Amino acid sequence: MDGNGRWAKKRLMPRSYGHRKGVETTRLAVDFFARAGVRHLTLFAFSSENWNRPVEEVNSLMDLFMQSLSDYTAELHEQRIRVRFLGDKSLFSAEFQRRIAATEEVTRDNPYMTLNIAVNYGGRWDIVNAARGLLRRVRVGDLRPEEIDEAAFAGELSLAGSPDPDLFIRTGGERRISNFLLWQLAYTEFYFCDVLWPDFSERDMRVALTEYSRRQRRFGKTGEQVELPE
Repeated sequence: MDGNGRWAKKRLMPRSYGHRKGVETTRLAVDFFARAGVRHLTLFAFSSENWNRPVEEVNSLMDLFMQSLSDYTAELHEQRIRVRFLGDKSLFSAEFQRRIAATEEVTRDNPYMTLNIAVNYGGRWDIVNAARGLLRRVRVGDLRPEEIDEAAFAGELSLAGSPDPDLFIRTGGERRISNFLLWQLAYTEFYFCDVLWPDFSERDMRVALTEYSRRQRRFGKTGEQVELPE
């Protein structure tokens, strides 16, 4: 969800204003994709590298995250949306961690859509953390080294419980994935657009889904194989 800061700068406003506007777009996106039939939506809200931003901006983002949890958890629960947080939460304040846990608990049985929110997340961290999890299982005798395969590895990743993404959308004009879901995006379709996140409208979301619907997903097969009736 890229472009909040640039959106604010174009309007001669502080970056925090852009982040607040971005929250409005996030609410719109969650509602739109839920209505469109998406059952697993993952949002990259704060990367492990974002700690390198100015202290004032980081503090503003933390405050905004906590305020959003307070304001929208009940709304998401009413929509029967399950909320999960991906990433290393240990660096957050005790109060932020408490609110994260409370949101996950109150929404955990909701069946309509799973909303994964990546905070203090990095794809490399995720892979290293999964490797450590497998090593712990081997050490206690719960797993033999020869039993480690792709499925076992994926089961230790943060996104375990949700399928690999079908579509990756990045707004704001950049053409890179920025350390996001490195393992899980192996066969994902990528869609990049120049629209800054606060301006990313429902129309833009429809365009992204329409573009995805035109793609042929082959997973290593030929186009002719994919087109053959089963």
